Amino acid sequence: MIKSLRSDRGSAVVDFVLVGPLLIGLALVVVQIGLALHVHTTLTAAAAEGARVAAMAGSNPGLGEERARAVLAGNVAESTIDSVDVTTLFDSGVGFTEVTINAHVPLVGLIGPSMMSVHGRAIQEHV
Repeated sequence: MIKSLRSDRGSAVVDFVLVGPLLIGLALVVVQIGLALHVHTTLTAAAAEGARVAAMAGSNPGLGEERARAVLAGNVAESTIDSVDVTTLFDSGVGFTEVTINAHVPLVGLIGPSMMSVHGRAIQEHV
């Protein structure tokens, strides 16, 4: 009788039931952080590229927005992009073109940011 009480039979199932949900939750957190970082990096690259195109001599803000959307088209789902805005700013007599992209971050779980806004700036070229 004492020998059967010391047996470890069946303890693996209990361990899995106790630890399994924690591991699944941790995996979802890692996937969500990775997805948010991917979206943020892609948005930042698209904003910077759009600002560079819009700031070139002889260019216009429409070309910058078009370029930013083209960079995003192959990397992020179109439904996640909320808006792409191109503005011209002046600071101490120097003109800047700024591209702002607002997007929704797709959620794997119920954690993390749901909206993200990034900016890209470039100094305007003159002919």
